[in-house]
Order: sequence, then C-alpha cells, then structure tokens
Amino acid sequence: MSINYMQYLSIIGECIRSRDLKLGRLLHSRFIKTSFIFDTILSNRLIELYAKCGSIKCAHNVFDELPLKNDRSWNILVSGYCRNALFDRAYQLLAQCPQPNIVSYTAVLSGLSQRCNHEASLCFFKRMQRMYKYKYNGLFLDEYTIVTVLSSSTVLRAVQLLRQLHGVVVVLGLEFHTVICNALIDSYGKLGYPDLSYRLFTRMVDRDVVSWSSMVSAFIKASRMEDASRVFHQMPLKNTVSWTTLITGFTKEGQGMEALSLFGEMQKDGVPPNAFTYVAALGACSGLALIEKGKQFHGRLIRSNNKDSLLNLYTCNALINMYCKCGDLRSASVLFDSMLEKDTISWNSLINGFAQNGHYKESLALFQRMIAVRLRPNNVTVLGVLSACCHTGLLDESMQILDLMGKQGLKPELQHYAIIIDLLGRKNRLEEALELIEKAPGPGGSNHVGMWGALLGACRVHGNAELAKKAADMLFMLEPSNSARYVMLSNIYSAGNQWDDSREVRRVMDEKGLRKEAGFSWIEVKDRRHEFVAKDKSHCCQEEIYEVIHWLLNQMCEVENSSCKEIDLEDQLLD
Repeated sequence: MSINYMQYLSIIGECIRSRDLKLGRLLHSRFIKTSFIFDTILSNRLIELYAKCGSIKCAHNVFDELPLKNDRSWNILVSGYCRNALFDRAYQLLAQCPQPNIVSYTAVLSGLSQRCNHEASLCFFKRMQRMYKYKYNGLFLDEYTIVTVLSSSTVLRAVQLLRQLHGVVVVLGLEFHTVICNALIDSYGKLGYPDLSYRLFTRMVDRDVVSWSSMVSAFIKASRMEDASRVFHQMPLKNTVSWTTLITGFTKEGQGMEALSLFGEMQKDGVPPNAFTYVAALGACSGLALIEKGKQFHGRLIRSNNKDSLLNLYTCNALINMYCKCGDLRSASVLFDSMLEKDTISWNSLINGFAQNGHYKESLALFQRMIAVRLRPNNVTVLGVLSACCHTGLLDESMQILDLMGKQGLKPELQHYAIIIDLLGRKNRLEEALELIEKAPGPGGSNHVGMWGALLGACRVHGNAELAKKAADMLFMLEPSNSARYVMLSNIYSAGNQWDDSREVRRVMDEKGLRKEAGFSWIEVKDRRHEFVAKDKSHCCQEEIYEVIHWLLNQMCEVENSSCKEIDLEDQLLD
C-alpha cells in the first residue's frame, strides 16, 4: 500500500506524541528509500522525534544529512540538545548557526531554567542582550523569553531584575499581554508582593483561569486567606487547579476545617479532584486528627474510576502520614507494605510515625530496613530515629547515628543536636548538655530554641533550678511572648520551695500580659470535631453532657456500692 506525503506527516506526528521511537526508525528507513529524507519538513519532524526520545545523536545525523536546512531545523536541534541537558553542544550549534533567531536563544534559556540552572539562564540572557545591543542597539526578546527570565528571577529572588523586566514589558507595550501578566502576578506573589500582583490583576483586560489562580496563590503566599477566598469566589470559572490551590492554602495555614469544607463545595460543584487535591485534604485530616474523615478519603480513592492515577505515590504518602498522625499505625504499616513504589518520604512518614506514637523499637527496626535496601536517609529520617533513641535512652546509638550522617553526606542540623541534648537531660547529664549547646555549630547555633527548651525541660525533671534559670533567661530572650517558658520556670521554683522566685516569675508574666494557653481535648463524631476546654460552658450539647456525666456517676456509685462524694459539676466539668 502506498503512503502519500500528508500521511507520512500524520504518522510521524503521532510518533512524536506517543514517543514511539521504534516506528520512528522504520519511518526513517522508509524516507531514505523513497528520497523523502531530503524533504526539509519531514526531516525536521524526524529530528524532533529523535530529540524528544533522547536519541540526540540520531537527530544530529539526520540534521547533517539534510541538504536544505531552514531556521526550524537549527531551532529543533538546539532545543533537543537543551532538552537532553547537553548545553555545551547547544552553545556550539548556536555559534555555527548562520542566522540564530530569538527561538534558538529562548530554547537555551528555557532548557537551563527547566534544569534549575537559573543563574546560568540569567547569565545567558544578559549575554544575549549585550550581543544584540552591540549589533543592533536594541533588546533581543519576546514574550516567551520574558516569561522564562521571570521564572528564573523569581527562583533566585532577583527583585531588581524582576522590576527591570516589568519596566521593559511596559515600554514594549506588552503590559496587557495575558501570559506575561500571569507570569508577573505569579512572580510578585512568590516574592512577597501580593499588592503589586493585585494591582496588575485589576488592570488586566483579559483574565483567564491562570490569572485568577495566580492571584489566589499570591494572597495565600502572604497568608492572606480572606483575600484569597474573596478572589476565588469571584472567579467566573473554577477548575481543579484553582480549587486545589485554595484547599492547599487553608491546609498549610492550619485551617483544616475550612479546607475540608471547601473540598465538600468542590464535590457539590461537580469538579473532579486530582491527586494533589486529595493530598491537601488528607493533610487537613492529619492536622485535625480526623481519622474517620481520612478513612473516607482512602475509600474514595480505592473506589475511584481513576484509581491508578489518584492512588499514587503522593497520595499514599499522605495517607501514611494521616494514619500516623491519628495514631492508627497498623493501617499505616499495611499501606506502607502494600506500596509497590516507595520514596524517602514514605519511609520517613512511618519511621517518624512510630517514634511519635511511642513505638520506638519499631521505628529503629524500620530504619535498619531502610539502610538494608540501600535507600539514602535524609535529615528528616535521622530526626525520627534520634527521637526513638532518645525515648529509649540509647545515647551511644544516637552518637553512632550522628556519625552515620557524615558517612551519608548529611550535615547534622541544630534539631538533631536538640534531641541529643534532650537525651543527655533525661540521663541527668545536664552539664554535658549545656556544653553541647555552647559548642553547637553554625551561625546562631547556641541560640536555638529547641536546645534550650530541652535543657529547661530536663531541669524541671531533675530539679536543677540554677541551670533552669540560665536556660529560661535565654528562652525569654528568644521567645519573649511564649508564656509556657515562664510557667515552667515558676513551677520549677515552686517544686524547690523557692516561693519568692516563683511569685516573681508570675509577676513578670502579669506585667507583660502573658497568660497560659488553655489546654483542650477533642473527639470526632460524625465527621465533626468537638473541642472541650477546661470549665468551658459554650458547647452546644452542654446539658446533655452534664446529664450523661450525672448518670455515669450514679452508675459508678451503684457498682461500687458506696456513697459518692458530691461533685460540683458546674465548676469541674472537664477540668
């Protein structure tokens, strides 16, 4: 069967989309036999196929054999080298190009930026401008160049360059270009200038869903959730990304109930959640310890028609974290063992989950499994393992783990030293702990809140008021508004019968207007979290709660067959 020219174009286009290198090689052979290999358009598509499939050498061979090369031939090969991170070859090709255009240079810029070589990307951009200014006394860029450079400037927090680019955009008359405006809104938002983002946003003539989502993200970055919600609810069209952006923002800001409520609204609007939406919702469940809600999400993921794409590595990690935060380590372990693919976060979530829930032996055993499968731990892994060692009193093992960090190319951070100090404090080796704090590495090493807090806690356990005073003074300087530090020092003095010192600490608290934060407990009933504070009478079911407590007291008295002491429940409810 004969195939005409247009059919060849269609077939090779499908090969590029599906990355079908095998069929592409067959087409290449066919082109040679039929002399289509000398056709510039078909050969350009063949170069593109090889480049996108990673066969850059074959791409260059086709390019070399092409008798009539056009600008697109050069641009495709330059882009191919950048796609494969062969930037030196891309530079050489640019130098050989008879008439390199903006597409060629932008391909290099984009390739450097996508490979996180942002400094090199900006240097190349400046070189472009110097070269063009020398030849033509003008600027050498287009909208795609600007967007790429804006992205690199944002990552490097180059605010001055960002403002200069903004000025260039205005001068060139591109200030209302939708794609460029979206990039500027995103850049200003990420660098902490949401008001500038909003000023740009309000002046835009044509806003698309990216414009709205970028503005929502800018406010979220600045922790201005009310503004983010206001802009979100004004959106004419919301997609999965925009819903997920706001849900994630509420979760990161610790407003889990708002995040879950928004997820419910998303479902009512018929917008399908993606894997990142579920990750954010599960994060909200973790923060609120709503295990039943988290299990519902797990079940929904399993029953989903898109199970393969939704129940992926990220959602599984979020589920493990949720189960660990809610104390259901059995479910977390079963899910972990069933995962076909695990990354460092998977191991860290379960290792830290075991440690935080008091299963220290299991945490250490899992760490040994991680080392056995030759997976490199990171600083978060070591934090969990050190915590397990601390609570089991394994000081020597803790020091060995610190040594292991060096062998793994990891540098111990101050959080790791804080755990060692906590362990020394538990063993009443307070002077050694103080010495370690004073020798802590890095800038501000001896001013780390966690280390001094661990020392103060150890002083409370062992009744060392003198050292407690030194630790507390440092904490008062580092955390002047943290009332818990004052309360702990006052209690240490009280335990040692140093009543005058205890009263003095309380007096200072009163002068500074510091109050001890009320502790509270909560339970989850029918997907709703109920919080209870000591002596709080604001709960909607207060009368029913009192009635049940009275009934329970009567039952207890009957079972014990003894008189119950009269309890003033109005004063002591949940105290």
